Amino acid sequence: MKRLLLFLLLLASTSGLRAQSTTILSGTVRDAAGQALPGVNVFLRGTFDGISTDTLGAFRFETQQGGGATLVLSLLGYQAQELPLTLSGQPVKLALKMKGTPHALGSVVVTAGAFEASDEKRSAALNTRDVQTTAGALADVAGALNTLPGTTKVGEEGMLFVRGGAANETKVYMDGLPVLNFYNGSVPAVPARGRFSPTLFRGTVFSTGGYSALYGQALSGILLLNSTDLSPETQTGLSLSNLFVGASRTKRWEQTSLDVSADYTNLTPYTGLMPQNVEWVRAPRSGSSSIKLSHRTGQAGMLKVYGTWSTQRLTIRQPSPEPTGQQTVALATGNGYLNTTFRSPLRRGWSLQTGVALSRDNKDVQPDTLRLRTLEQALVGRVVLTNDSAGARWNLKLGVEGVGQQVTQQYQPNFTEASTRYETSFTEKRAAGFVESDFQLSDRLAGRAGARVEYSALLGRANAAPRVALAYQTTENSSVSGAYGRFYQTPDNSLLLVQPNLRFELATHSVLTYQYNHDGKLLQAEGYYKTYDHLTRYNGHDPYNPATYNNGGSGYARGLDVLWRDRKTVKNLEYWVSYGFLDTRRQYRTDPVSAVPTFAARHNVSVVGKYWVPKLNTLFGATASYGSPRRYYDLNQQGYNQGVLPTYQDLSLNASHLTRLFGQFTIIHVSASNLLGRQNIYGYRYASTPDASGQFNRVAVTPTAPRMLFVGVFISINKKTPGNVNERPE
Repeated sequence: MKRLLLFLLLLASTSGLRAQSTTILSGTVRDAAGQALPGVNVFLRGTFDGISTDTLGAFRFETQQGGGATLVLSLLGYQAQELPLTLSGQPVKLALKMKGTPHALGSVVVTAGAFEASDEKRSAALNTRDVQTTAGALADVAGALNTLPGTTKVGEEGMLFVRGGAANETKVYMDGLPVLNFYNGSVPAVPARGRFSPTLFRGTVFSTGGYSALYGQALSGILLLNSTDLSPETQTGLSLSNLFVGASRTKRWEQTSLDVSADYTNLTPYTGLMPQNVEWVRAPRSGSSSIKLSHRTGQAGMLKVYGTWSTQRLTIRQPSPEPTGQQTVALATGNGYLNTTFRSPLRRGWSLQTGVALSRDNKDVQPDTLRLRTLEQALVGRVVLTNDSAGARWNLKLGVEGVGQQVTQQYQPNFTEASTRYETSFTEKRAAGFVESDFQLSDRLAGRAGARVEYSALLGRANAAPRVALAYQTTENSSVSGAYGRFYQTPDNSLLLVQPNLRFELATHSVLTYQYNHDGKLLQAEGYYKTYDHLTRYNGHDPYNPATYNNGGSGYARGLDVLWRDRKTVKNLEYWVSYGFLDTRRQYRTDPVSAVPTFAARHNVSVVGKYWVPKLNTLFGATASYGSPRRYYDLNQQGYNQGVLPTYQDLSLNASHLTRLFGQFTIIHVSASNLLGRQNIYGYRYASTPDASGQFNRVAVTPTAPRMLFVGVFISINKKTPGNVNERPE
C-alpha cells in the first residue's frame, strides 16, 4: 500500500511539473436559505475538468486551462448557472448560491415520507431516530415501518407485508446493492428481526409501490437502506440491558473512520423471570460482530466497506394439536455479509456509484425428528452512471446489476447421524440492465421514465419492465402524482429447489397520490391498484412433486393509504396517524380457489406519538396499533380461508432518558410492548387427521409472551455531543 501511495504521489508531482499553469478552483455551493447543496456538478464548459460537491456542499478541482473560461453549476431541481472566470494560475475560491426551479419537484429524501415522481419523495421514509424511538418497534427497522400505511402487521412473522403482498415480495437494498437475506432466521410463530442495526443507517426509504427502474426482483415494495458515510467523532460505546450486552469503538480521522462492534444476546434469564406462552428448552441466544471502514477519496468520492457475522441458537416447545400435545423446534443459523461500495464524480457531469457484496446464510431447522438445512451463498455486483450535466430539466441514469447465487438444501426425515439425507440445489446467474431519466416538463410538471430488463439463466427467460411516473405541483405546498409500472420477480427459493423450470412472477402497479406538506405537517393519500399474473402454484398434498408446479396463479390488490404527520402544532410533540384500506384476493401456492390471503387485513391503523420533556431530559413514546380480522383456513367448516380471527390490537410505550454516568453521555431506555397483555391470535394449527367425531383438533397461534419488557443502558465514552436518540422533535 505504501508503494502504491508513493507511486500516485510521484505521478501527481510529475504531472504538476509538466503543467505550464495549473489553477485550483474551490469553494462551496448553497441554496437560497444558506443550506449546503451536495451533488452539484461543477465543471468548466468544454473541458473534462470538474467535480461534484460533497455532503457539505464543498468542491475543489484543478485545471490547466488558462484565460477566459465558463464555470457551470447544475443540479436537478435548481436553475443551472454559468459564471465567467479568468484563469491565471492563481487559486480561485468561490462562495456560490443556486436558486431552486419554481415549483421544482426534485428528488429529496424527507423524514416523514411522501409520494411523488421520484422514489425518495414518493415513498415513506424514516430516519435512525424514528426507528429507535418508535414504541413497540424495539429498534427494528421492519417494526418501525410496520406503523406506516400500506403495511399489515403480521405478528407471527415480524416482516414487511406490503399492500396484499407476501413478505418475500418486498426486497431490501443496502447502499444500492440487493440484500438477499435481510432477516435473521426464525421458526413458525416466532417473529424475525432485521439483521442490521438502525444506527448503521442515516435513513431509510420505503417504497410501497411503483418504485424506480433502478431496483427489481420485488412484486410489492422496496426498502432502501443508506448507510452513514464518515462517523462524526471518535468514541467508545458500552451497552447493557436485560437482553444483551455490547461494545463498540469508533475512530475518526480527517478523511477516514473505522467502526468495530460486538454484542451477545441471551434471553435465558429474561424468559425465566417473565411469563411466557411457550416453553423454551433453549432460550434464544445470539452473537454478532461487525466492522465498517469509510474513506473519503477527494472532495466528493467515498469508499465504504462493511462486514458482519452473526450466529443464533434456540429450541422452543410449542402447543400442538396432535396427540402428543406439543412440538419441539430447534434452530441454528450462521450468517456472514460483506458489502463494499464506491461513489465518485467523473467528468463532464457524470458520476459513478458501484459496489459488490458477498453473503453466506446457513440455516438449520429441526422440528421434532426432522432436519432441514439450507445453505445459500451469493455474490452481487452493481454499476450505476448518472449524468446531471443537462441542468435542472433532466438527468440520465444507466446501470447494470449481476447476481450469482447457489442454494443447497438437505432434508433428513428421521434425523440421526446415520439417517438418509436427501439433497436438492440450484445455481442462479441473473443479470439486469436499466435506464432512467428524471425530467421537468414545466415549472409545475415533473416526471420519471425508465425501463429495466433482466435475464435469469436458471429460468432461461428474460423480461422487460417499463415504468413511468408524473407529478404536478397544484399549489406551493401540494401536489398530485401518478405512477405505472411492471415488476418481475423469480419464484421463491423454496419453490425453485423443487421445480426450477418456472417463469418470472409479475405484478402491475397503478398509483395515484395527493400530498400536502407545509410547516411541519404532512398529509398524503394514495390510491392503488395492483394485479398479479404468473404466480407459482403447486399441489399442497404432494409438495415435492415438481410435476404439480405451474405459473397459473393470479390475483389483485387495491386500496387506499393515508398518512398524517404533525411536528409543529404542539411544542415538543410529534406524531403520525396512518390508515390503510386493503381489498385483495389471489390464487397461488396451494390455494384451490381465489381467496383473501391469510396475511392480509382489510383495515390497518397506527397512531405513533413522541413527546420531549426538556426539564426531565426525556423522550416519551407511545404506539397504538389496530388490524381488522384476518382470514384463516378452518378445516372444520366448508369453504377455503373462510375463518375469521379476532382483531389485532397493541399498545406499546417507551421512554429514553439522557443523563451522564461517570461523566459520559448515557441513555437509559425503557420500553414495554403490548403493555395491556392482549392475547392476539395469529391463526390456528390443525391436526393432520380428524378425531372420532370427524373434527380436526386445533390450537391457537399466539405471541411467545404476553408482553415484552426492555431496559437498557447505553454509555458513549468520550462523546462530545449527546446524539440523535433523544433530541426533541424538530
